[in-house]
Amino acid sequence: MAFELPPSGHRATGLVDVLDRVLDKGLVIAGDIKVSLAEVELLTIRIRLLVCSLDKAQEIGLDWWRYDRDLSPGAQRAALAEHDAMRAQIERLERKVNALTPAAPARRRR
Repeated sequence: MAFELPPSGHRATGLVDVLDRVLDKGLVIAGDIKVSLAEVELLTIRIRLLVCSLDKAQEIGLDWWRYDRDLSPGAQRAALAEHDAMRAQIERLERKVNALTPAAPARRRR
């Protein structure tokens, strides 16, 4: 029994139709990989794949990329600003601690 491929023009149209349908309806693949030893989790890898148009993703509530600091430039700026604010607060606290700590007495020479 021989298997014949359809003419290439028909196959390309079919691929366009499939791609159009996937982008319109969406396709989600999700999975977790966990590595454990003696019931102690050592490593977790979360894999999420979403293939659809952005409009469709937002329509179904999958807009996590807006709030992910690794994917959103605005969130990265906010994280850097928070980091800078925390660094400034640590420096202020260190100055207060140093002001409250008595200075070590100077050693006497013999």
